[in-house]
Amino acid sequence: MKKNNIDRREFFKTAGTAALVMGGLGCISKGGVTASAAGAESEGMTYRTNNGNGDKVSILGYGCMRWPMIKDENGRDIIDQEAVNRLVDYAMEHGVNYYDSSPVYLQGQSEKATGIALSRYPRESYFVATKLSNFSNYTKENSIEMYQKSKENFQTDYIDYYLLHSIGDGNGFRQRFVDNGMMEYLLEERKAGRIRNLGFSFHGTPEGFDELMAYHDQYHWDFVQIQLNYIDWTHASGRNAKAKYLQEELDKRGIQSVIMEPLLGGRLSKVPEHIAGRLKERNPQGSVASWAFRFAGTHPGVLCVLSGMTYMEHLQDNVGTYSPLKPLTEDELAFLEETAELMQKYPTVPCNDCKYCMPCPYGIDIPAILLHYNKCVN
Repeated sequence: MKKNNIDRREFFKTAGTAALVMGGLGCISKGGVTASAAGAESEGMTYRTNNGNGDKVSILGYGCMRWPMIKDENGRDIIDQEAVNRLVDYAMEHGVNYYDSSPVYLQGQSEKATGIALSRYPRESYFVATKLSNFSNYTKENSIEMYQKSKENFQTDYIDYYLLHSIGDGNGFRQRFVDNGMMEYLLEERKAGRIRNLGFSFHGTPEGFDELMAYHDQYHWDFVQIQLNYIDWTHASGRNAKAKYLQEELDKRGIQSVIMEPLLGGRLSKVPEHIAGRLKERNPQGSVASWAFRFAGTHPGVLCVLSGMTYMEHLQDNVGTYSPLKPLTEDELAFLEETAELMQKYPTVPCNDCKYCMPCPYGIDIPAILLHYNKCVN
């Protein structure tokens, strides 16, 4: 554990010194890839400090649920590994050091593809986040096998940020993690240093969140992943808790958050034309999406904001937004609340393109249809 922890700061300090001695940029090479010695500390990117262990985490995290796909020789959808490598190279060059995946993302392909791309860099230069996604088979044996397989996929012997995946109302927290003995197992893994931070991702109501927070004294959650954006802050509906409530409850306990869905499944980058014009008039230099990312990163209790960046232009735009982050002013926050109220008038479908509903046995591209519907509404 000591060895895994120390070396982030020491690594960058040593690498930086070597660069100066050599009189150049200073490069570290592994597996045929050359990376700037600055690595995850490149100039410009905003970092937040993990209050528990001092990790310096880039405010922009890479959500690995939307890697670019291609067809193989049999017509099946597979991840475009070369494109993933290019995206990771750019992200690493520009200071992104947090990569979030799951065993179930992209029909089970995400972890391995992400691991291949990251393994070309020194292990100390990035943080791996993944999940125990034991939805259908939550026996202890299968859960442990899934956890061990994640380490194998990432080519590592420890996971920096490990999450109980998507727990909340009716998602079987006790069945999936308590009654089967997995919490005791994971706590031992954290104690041994093979899990450096243990938390959960949440989808549900305030009551469900309160129940999970009641376990904090027993389990000591290191971080929690929540859905937060300028719509869900005070306008979340149905079975989704308002993000303002979730963040405030975390703040009370000193638990930092990792943010998912800052763009609400892309809907906050594809807003109706008159709303887009309103945002561009207020900040002509920034993209429509940059407003949502600045909102998500403005709260000091946020450790990292995830974005599933399929295309290089999305990655470049988000890197620009966070290099460095310019927090929203009170006036800008009020402006976004007015924007959120305007957005509420549009009857879009709350699909975030997670593709959990795929593949469809009837061959229907369900998320593509729902996203196209939203586009037509907008």
